[in-house]
Amino acid sequence: MLRERKSPTHRPPPRPQPLTERVVAWSVRHRTLAITGWLALVAVAVLAGVLVTGERAPATDPGEAGRARHALDAQRGYEPIQENVLVRRLANDGPPATTDPLLRAAVADLSATLRALPAGGIVVHDPYAAGRADRISADGRSVLVTFGVDGDIDQRRTRWAAATAAVADVGGRHPQIRLAQAGDRSLSLAVDQGVQGDFALAHHLSLPLTLLILLVVFGSLVAAAVPLLLTLTAVLATLSLLQVIDHWLPINSVTAPMVLLIGMAVGVDYCLFYLRRQREERAAGHDLPTALAITAGTSGRVVVVSGVTVMLCLSGLLLTGIGAFRGAAVGTVLVVGATMLASVTALPAVLAALGDRVDRLRVPWLGRRRTGAAPSRFWTAVAVGVTRRPLLWGVAGTLLLVFLALPALRMHPQDAAVTDSLPRSVPTVDAAVRMQQDFPGAAAPARVVVWSRDGSPVAGRADVDAAVAALRDRIAVDGDGLDGPVTVAAVDRALVVRVPLAGSGTDPASERALATLRGDVLPATLGRVDGVGHAVMGRTAFAHDFTERMTSRAPLVVGTVLLLAFVLLTVTFRSLAVPLVSIGLNLLSIGAAYGVLTWAFQDGHLAGPLRFTPYGGVVGWLPLFMFVLLFGLSMDYHLFVLSRIRERWAAGAAPGRAIVEGVGRSAGVVTSAATIMVAVFAVFVTLSAVEYKMLGLGMAVAVLVDATLVRGVLLPAALALCGDRAWGPRRP
Repeated sequence: MLRERKSPTHRPPPRPQPLTERVVAWSVRHRTLAITGWLALVAVAVLAGVLVTGERAPATDPGEAGRARHALDAQRGYEPIQENVLVRRLANDGPPATTDPLLRAAVADLSATLRALPAGGIVVHDPYAAGRADRISADGRSVLVTFGVDGDIDQRRTRWAAATAAVADVGGRHPQIRLAQAGDRSLSLAVDQGVQGDFALAHHLSLPLTLLILLVVFGSLVAAAVPLLLTLTAVLATLSLLQVIDHWLPINSVTAPMVLLIGMAVGVDYCLFYLRRQREERAAGHDLPTALAITAGTSGRVVVVSGVTVMLCLSGLLLTGIGAFRGAAVGTVLVVGATMLASVTALPAVLAALGDRVDRLRVPWLGRRRTGAAPSRFWTAVAVGVTRRPLLWGVAGTLLLVFLALPALRMHPQDAAVTDSLPRSVPTVDAAVRMQQDFPGAAAPARVVVWSRDGSPVAGRADVDAAVAALRDRIAVDGDGLDGPVTVAAVDRALVVRVPLAGSGTDPASERALATLRGDVLPATLGRVDGVGHAVMGRTAFAHDFTERMTSRAPLVVGTVLLLAFVLLTVTFRSLAVPLVSIGLNLLSIGAAYGVLTWAFQDGHLAGPLRFTPYGGVVGWLPLFMFVLLFGLSMDYHLFVLSRIRERWAAGAAPGRAIVEGVGRSAGVVTSAATIMVAVFAVFVTLSAVEYKMLGLGMAVAVLVDATLVRGVLLPAALALCGDRAWGPRRP
């Protein structure tokens, strides 16, 4: 009799472990290799930034200003630097400038000193020469001395420095006369030094402030040092890589502060997510490997999803077609990617190597674990109240955010002129302000680039000279916002005609003057010369073309960011309600930030405390940049809270209970992360440039609103109203 065989039991194959958990598990097992590998990657990035040398990629301006820049860059020579010196009596008395012996003596001394400089290359325009009445101010009290500095790059810098020193020396020899210099290089140097000083100040303030907050959060020097060191290495690697990328893609000077700001905010957040969950699992009785494995499957997954979301949102800036935004997008995407990579490789390895020693070096009175496993009693109580009456709390919170957003309806996008951006305590800015009062537009005029379409020289052509003369006459007779001294300089085969514009350079008066120049004066003069092209560049033209390009591309950028966020959240949570709620709440918080920004800066209500001079607008590039940045960053703790709520719901808790427990258990790390974010952004409010002040206040307000009203009230209310429909069917 044959024995009957038992059929083998067919068990389903084990589910593959998610990639994040596999990477973290490998890092924990090979902790030394993971840590040294990350440090080696940072070292390679730093070495690449040092060793890769060569010419930087030229910046490409949008619109007509970009065409003018392209035509000028195609020339073999360099455009001479033009500087202006305002000469005026310190006291408002004395004879008119045309006959004032003190003024005439100072002007003669200045002209002779500049022409006699050993380095040469200085061309001085005598304001008292025939036909130059436009160099005498309308009140007859001031004289404008204009001089050009020629040569190659190094020669121009040397000659400019010598000329600037000479202006100061002449001023010392004439104590009754004020000599105030402002022009191409002096103003650009003031801006560059302001940016460098702001970056250094932000660096020096943000790091100690972040460390102090981390010490308060963890109560341990070791635990506080881990997020800070990880973030610094990611920022260092990113800044070094940007030095390499700058040879192919122009990197704007504002990119470095953005990398520091985003890197500090995101990097510390990711470390907090990890440390919080690891401590929670250790407090629940799990050993270190098990706690790290659970952390990898929960907070580690949130870090990856958050990082990808932030990078996708920031990549929306690439769609603007603006070089400065492309550089900022690449820099911020790189630093987020670097911190995300370090958070799933080096961070778990460091935590595995330290073990419980991560709590060593306790700080007196701060030694207790602020991010321990206990849920927040305050936010738990708030969540309980909200879930009991979600409609009431949801409507009240929404109305409050709508009220905060109302001033944004009258937001006027307008870039800040140099005299609006930097404080008047900067000597060059003070000189430009004084010059603007007597000779509007002289410090930063529009520059009309004129070139021949067949590549032949235009200097010396009779028809071009006649057109330029007609342009001068047209401005002198009926300027309509075009006024002041017009100068012409040859640059290889092209000409650069400088035309002062009314207004500050970016205000409505300057916009009207630019429209007149482009739409009326130039077509009637240079536009009638056959075979010759012309285009207008300069501060006013660049700001106008930049804003026009940004406005036309804004719907594409906003739509792409919203679509990417919706798709990613839908895939992550397998729900339609969650992405719709998340996007709606983000739009409310961004609107509130816009409203506060308009109220504080455009209306000038915080001009005194924040030490700036309102100019009636908000920096034109800021609203779109803030939208992309905030939409990505707000997902950090938003995803963390949502994942904790869904985790409790998937474990069998009722929707209301899952919301309460999820909000309460995530409150500690979210509050800590938001505090650090707000502190880092608030550092930018202390900087000198008004653009950084606006960015810092707007971002800090949005994060604060997100971390309190949105996280604690509106999100629980919306999810409570949705109930089980927010998450779909439960998994068995």
